[in-house]
Amino acid sequence: MEFFRALPSPALLGVVHLAPLPGAPRFAGDVPALLAAAARDAEAYAAGGAHGVIVENFGDVPFFAGAVPPETIAALALAVARVQEAAPGLPVGVNVLRNDARAALGIAAATGAVFVRINVHTGAMWTDQGLMEGRAAETLRERARLAPGVAILADVHVKHAVALGGERLIDAAEDTWKRGLADALVLSGRATGSAPDPSALHEVRAALGAHVPLLLGSGVSADNAHTLLAAADGAIVGTSLKERGDIQAPVDEARVRALVAAFARLGAAPGRRQRGGS
Repeated sequence: MEFFRALPSPALLGVVHLAPLPGAPRFAGDVPALLAAAARDAEAYAAGGAHGVIVENFGDVPFFAGAVPPETIAALALAVARVQEAAPGLPVGVNVLRNDARAALGIAAATGAVFVRINVHTGAMWTDQGLMEGRAAETLRERARLAPGVAILADVHVKHAVALGGERLIDAAEDTWKRGLADALVLSGRATGSAPDPSALHEVRAALGAHVPLLLGSGVSADNAHTLLAAADGAIVGTSLKERGDIQAPVDEARVRALVAAFARLGAAPGRRQRGGS
């Protein structure tokens, strides 16, 4: 996908955590205000040097396990468009929580978003929403029909979930890449803001090879980037880039700038594995 070829390694994708959208239990009744907040976060990511932005309906707890209602899709489309306006030139993606890949593709087709994140693309996970099953066959066919250029970032053993049947992370990663045909794999810790196990990252990298794009989906900060990014091509980061590291706070441009600088040092380090290299 062109999206990945244009990114540096390692790449930083900042998360725009949307406030509760219309229909969600905690919706505050003010769509213009939540869109303005999304734009401010996007501007902070752009000013801080992030390499891309992903928009997600983070405030919509409790989440639907599958299809979200029309009002959620409409509000997300407005938010993606507003973020694109606020951060011109940056690639923008969307994640429709908890696992509505079809809605994400529809939003991408309507807005020009260049990637989607899918929490369960293959296999099955037990979550706080109950059982969630991957629908890769449907998702790939719908992408071909609606938005063939959109990249699929697929989680492997997504956070806030447990794999069924004792499936190993490495086996899930291989299936998501080889059989689910994801464009990149996302590896996370146990929960939002928690870091993944470095040894597990290296195991997946060794098994799949250097040509497979691996992104970290949680827990990356300026303090641990050197350790975690050794085996990854980039990270999707939100919590550590907020003011005071508070996930409910606005994005802090200075924190973004510091993490981008840390990523740049990693990319320039002697012996750094380049994407697609050995």
